[in-house]
Amino acid sequence: MQLDSALYSQHPSVSHIGNDTQQLLEEASASILYTAKRPEVVMERGTGMYIWDTDGKPYLDFIGGWAVNALGHSPAVLRDALASQSAQLVHASPGYYNKPMIQFAKLLTELSGYDRAFFASSGSEANESAIKLARKYGSIHLDGAYEIVTTIGSFHGRTLATMSATGKPQWMQLFAPKVPGFHHVPFNDIEAMRQAVSDRTCAIMIEPVQGEGGVHPADAEYIKELRKLCDERSILLVFDEVQTGIGRTGKLFAFEHYGIRPDIVTLAKGIGAGFPLSAMLTKEELNLFEAGEQGGTYTGQPLAMAVGCAVLGEVVRHNLPSQAEEIGAYIREELHSIAGRFGLSGIRGMGLLIGFDLPRPIGSELAAAALANGLLINAPSPSIIRLMPPLIVTKEDVSVMLERLTISLEQVIGG
Repeated sequence: MQLDSALYSQHPSVSHIGNDTQQLLEEASASILYTAKRPEVVMERGTGMYIWDTDGKPYLDFIGGWAVNALGHSPAVLRDALASQSAQLVHASPGYYNKPMIQFAKLLTELSGYDRAFFASSGSEANESAIKLARKYGSIHLDGAYEIVTTIGSFHGRTLATMSATGKPQWMQLFAPKVPGFHHVPFNDIEAMRQAVSDRTCAIMIEPVQGEGGVHPADAEYIKELRKLCDERSILLVFDEVQTGIGRTGKLFAFEHYGIRPDIVTLAKGIGAGFPLSAMLTKEELNLFEAGEQGGTYTGQPLAMAVGCAVLGEVVRHNLPSQAEEIGAYIREELHSIAGRFGLSGIRGMGLLIGFDLPRPIGSELAAAALANGLLINAPSPSIIRLMPPLIVTKEDVSVMLERLTISLEQVIGG
């Protein structure tokens, strides 16, 4: 096919697109498929705890790229890893080993206590891998059992299978027919879980803290009983740690809070600190896939593997899980200090995954006011605010956050 040079010349390259914010927003509206309601700002650069838009306005980031930017914006360790690895090998095909893949698998299994790692690019892919592995286990060891029990309010991804696993009520009829084999029961209800498990069940899949569901941690006794139930029925316990893993909750892995070990753990978000990377960890007994049954073009891709090694090394070297635990407790304490004034309640969370309830459904309005005041926060539902800042956040950052949040609350609620 021969390109029409005259036609091509009418379409500017990226380098010719202007920096005028309004022009950029018009171009976005004309060319980007609508999948999200986004405010009319265009983010351009970031450093540490701050991100700047194309008008030069800075924002203190307490969303952290949806718990992704574990090391803050544009961390040097990530830039250096990408520069070094891209000068050596960018892609080698998933049909071959590469050196960073082997190094990262070794590091991750040693730190987690698991035996095997599978790598992908997103949390949805990691959870798809867990679903497939659980069903493979059921086909081999449980006479073909394939059903998986998850919880109401859970979030496991946006592929058809992970949406089917997700327990968001508004998604139940979306993109029907859904992938069969998923049952949803109330969170933190062990009796409901016991009743849902049958001879067709191969696994229970759960988030130790429901993030998208409103920051609801699982009760310690509930998790212990889940482990006991899985052992009694010889089914698998799967922990979706896409949002909670890699130091977010005050431990390197959230399962460490509960004194149990899941059979499968999925990781994403913070594991790449902004670079697309996810992983599924499991034990040797579940090394069950045959060649070709699971994989992907970017499985174990060298750039991602080099980033993973660098990020995980940085998290461990600077003991960021402990910092997350300390600063997370400080944030919750500071939120309690203003709760009475604004009618805030239910302040909760683990480490740097924090939520609180608003006195009425004004979450979107509060997030918009905070944006105008230079603060990024998230409202996963109309009456809940979620905070998930980078793990490098300091008490000084918290003071600025609280000041801007207070101003925003005054504007929206009054007081």
